[in-house]
Amino acid sequence: MSDEDLYDTDHIRFLEDLWGDGFLSPGGPDEVARVLDGVDLAGKHVLDIGCGSGAIAVLMAQDYGAARVTGIDVEDPVCTAARARVGQAGLAERVSITKVVPGPFPFPDVTFDVVFSKDSIIHIPDKSNLAAESFRVLKPQGRFAASDWLMSHDGEPSPQMAHYLKMEALEFAMASPDRYEQAMTEAGFTEVELVNRAPWYAGVAAQELEELSGANRDRWRADHDPAFIDHQIEIWTAMVPVLQSGEHCPHHIRARKPA
Repeated sequence: MSDEDLYDTDHIRFLEDLWGDGFLSPGGPDEVARVLDGVDLAGKHVLDIGCGSGAIAVLMAQDYGAARVTGIDVEDPVCTAARARVGQAGLAERVSITKVVPGPFPFPDVTFDVVFSKDSIIHIPDKSNLAAESFRVLKPQGRFAASDWLMSHDGEPSPQMAHYLKMEALEFAMASPDRYEQAMTEAGFTEVELVNRAPWYAGVAAQELEELSGANRDRWRADHDPAFIDHQIEIWTAMVPVLQSGEHCPHHIRARKPA
């Protein structure tokens, strides 16, 4: 494991305990279905950006009929976990996991039918390059379908938002919905659609905070490092208010590459 890994095995275990086996972001299979609303994966080749520990890559092959899923991530622990999950599912011939370095995607032009990501492109600072690279590797009529953690405005965050980001300490690079729409349009995408999920996650995050800090706190502190859990409670305590205010606004982002 690199000293720079943001998601080590302990962090992965905690997130999967909170959000479901193989899921490193909230909502589980139901939220994946919402991200993919109107996007047909049957028989398609899918690029999964930031595949994490692999549950969604497996899900897209098993339940959505994707012919091939190419999962990419930048850290060894999650790639190792994802490869193990793919092997356990017997999907090694259809799902591949590749560790990549940040930068241009290591794939030729017009390789994929669908570019997908679930709450991982927050770690990519340059949304214009992300949009341009996604457009490049998509085939004509290919679809982009992702979720990301956005901030409602450009410029400096409020003191409350800045405190939350400091607590997370995960090198988040949040863009505004306007910035995302601009980046996708400038890259050449059409049918750009952004769906605000903050109202949903504000309620879910409040429930998660109660789970971590309420009657079950001792169970969480017994199953994980107590200091780690205490810090997660600090993070959620900082996150819930900025979700409720709407400054922190997770979105779904969908678009199409024209013919």
